[in-house]
Amino acid sequence: MAESGNPSERIAAELRRRIVAGELAPGERVPSTRRITREWGVAMATATKVLSRLREEGLVRAVPGVGTVVVGAKAPGARTAGAGAAGERAAGASAGGARAGGARAGGERAGEAQGSSGASGVPGVRRARAGGDRELTRERIVATAVRVADTEGLAALSMRRVATDLGVATMSLYRHVPGKDELLRLMMDVAFGEQPLPEPPASHWREGLEAVARLQWRIYRRHPWLASTMSFTRPVLAPDAALHTERSMAALSGLGLSWEEIAQASVALAAFVCGLAVHFEREAQAEQDSGLSADEWMDRLGDEDHDRLMSDPERFPMFDAMNRGPEIDLSLEALFEFGMARMLDGIEAAIERRRA
Repeated sequence: MAESGNPSERIAAELRRRIVAGELAPGERVPSTRRITREWGVAMATATKVLSRLREEGLVRAVPGVGTVVVGAKAPGARTAGAGAAGERAAGASAGGARAGGARAGGERAGEAQGSSGASGVPGVRRARAGGDRELTRERIVATAVRVADTEGLAALSMRRVATDLGVATMSLYRHVPGKDELLRLMMDVAFGEQPLPEPPASHWREGLEAVARLQWRIYRRHPWLASTMSFTRPVLAPDAALHTERSMAALSGLGLSWEEIAQASVALAAFVCGLAVHFEREAQAEQDSGLSADEWMDRLGDEDHDRLMSDPERFPMFDAMNRGPEIDLSLEALFEFGMARMLDGIEAAIERRRA
């Protein structure tokens, strides 16, 4: 086949075939970028191209919190209607004809709805792209980037991918955003700015720090990619994120702590929340790849596997004793509650020592 030399085209053709044949039903998740890299042995950029191509053709769409799914006949929007037409044409044609028909239909839809660069030479594409460029703003770019990262993870994010979703040329983004590093900074600031700090601040320092920590936890849960972009040794200058540290330090002022202790306590608490929240994206990706929640995965692991690996009381006496007792909650939420309380206890002990 002509597309055999191009890995992204070859993989896209295989997934397209599965969709047309009904092996992947409407609403069903298609392989994620990480699963594509693992199963086909290609780079992440190639996997991203595969899903972008299928989206351009209207065969799949991104669903926040779920992943990339096959478009159903009853899904809203013009993309769905186009995808249905492409499916009907492809179902009545040979495999090669299905690919050609799908690519033409995808190019036409991209020209009408997005102005995708993959269909150059089509008049509609040039008009859509010109209009898209005129309406392009930094806010639209950042909002699109956040949506991509929320839906598919940070690994799927690139300037090219954002441009594809906006229906503009990649280079047009650079008139508004210098590069990906700046894009990530803007995304971070938007994520923190979506949920403002509570006003007025709590009157007691412990309540104030707890309110900040819980807000950060909610923000990281809403944007699972965010925690992995944070650095506490080389912090990014994001004003809305810095306001959290400002609020924490204000809560600790006037209690007898030194400036160093105030700063260290504020940053250490934020680092704890962020470090635990990193697992949000890992769990979301694992669930998307396996189709199993954490609880379902543990259930599938089974008692037999557990007994085979961890049943030696001489090697694992603590595990053995623990497993004989009541069930223990080690979920991220439970770990967050326990860890936050213990950190606040430690800060309280430091304050009491200073007062003494």
